Amino acid sequence: MTAIQNPVCQMAMAIEISAAKWIVASMANSASKIRRKSLDQRDAAARFEALLVEIAAARKHLHVPEMARVLVAYEAGQEGFWLVRALRGHGIAAEVIDPVSLPVDRRARRVKTDRVDAEALTAALWRYVTGDLRALRMVRVPDEASEDSREWQRERDRLERERRACTDRIGKKLRTQGIWPLPTTWRADLRADRLRVFSGKPLPAMLSAILCIELDRLEAAEAKLNELQDKLSLLDPAAQARIDALAQLRAVGPVGARGLATLLFWRQFNNRRQVGACVGLVGTPYDSGTMRQDQGISKAGDPKLRALLVEMAWMWLRYQPGSVISTWFAQRTQGGGKRARRVMIVAVARKLAIALWRYLKHGEVPQGAQLKACAA
Repeated sequence: MTAIQNPVCQMAMAIEISAAKWIVASMANSASKIRRKSLDQRDAAARFEALLVEIAAARKHLHVPEMARVLVAYEAGQEGFWLVRALRGHGIAAEVIDPVSLPVDRRARRVKTDRVDAEALTAALWRYVTGDLRALRMVRVPDEASEDSREWQRERDRLERERRACTDRIGKKLRTQGIWPLPTTWRADLRADRLRVFSGKPLPAMLSAILCIELDRLEAAEAKLNELQDKLSLLDPAAQARIDALAQLRAVGPVGARGLATLLFWRQFNNRRQVGACVGLVGTPYDSGTMRQDQGISKAGDPKLRALLVEMAWMWLRYQPGSVISTWFAQRTQGGGKRARRVMIVAVARKLAIALWRYLKHGEVPQGAQLKACAA
């Protein structure tokens, strides 16, 4: 948690952000009236300057001493992290709020306006800065190099999804005509109109034209993937060092190493619980009155990262059979069926994430794990 709990902080300012305007709400003590100001300048520079002016005006209006600290915060969303960096660059304490941590009215129909949201956010922020750590949770702000390195992995994931989607659509459309399995030369045959339906006739004219368009999309995505591969040298040196370290372990390939290094391990974790919570692989028990049951894992965080960890867990069992994690999995699933293995692989993914975090932070190779021959 990156909180600023300081008794000297005497003003909390929350920004309710939308594309059209920002609603800035300020509060100096729990009994004071909340001051509101709408900022609707048309460009980022002008709106930021107006925000600085409003901070000074709110200080004066709420009788906040010049030596007192002001905490400005907004919910994570469309503005990203440029605003918090700009505020900190001007010597103003600033944070980014986790949106789901703000308590809301649970009635089915409630009032929701920018004004109401800004006031609720300000009230919660004031409780937070005065010591109530459960009022809000703050997001860890990445440095610019780490944030830039994540773009490579995100773009690769987008292009891979597009490539798989194009391939899937082409295959399914051809299957409706009785063309399966596809020949190895299907791309050239499609462009030359040599593919034949089950009856021996050529593909219908419109379908053939649509499939050629789809093939253009597929080849464009593949070309962009190859182009993106050449951009690996632009990654942050710290991220590249994490990738190289992870790739030294057996069962960890370049794709998994890049994914974990750029999407997960840029963060600074204090303990193993934070690692498990970040990837959403911790339990969520329900214990109320006489009812006690497990609701499964929390599934918080990036689902693609969680899927990557589960995939790497299966690879770990295959290529690191002598490790403590693999031995634990074998003992817990002995005598169980496929379902037991699918359930326990989630626990393996969590253990693996924690073990790899310790490996990167402290240099501790997971117990019983082996390095690749070139790295040993």
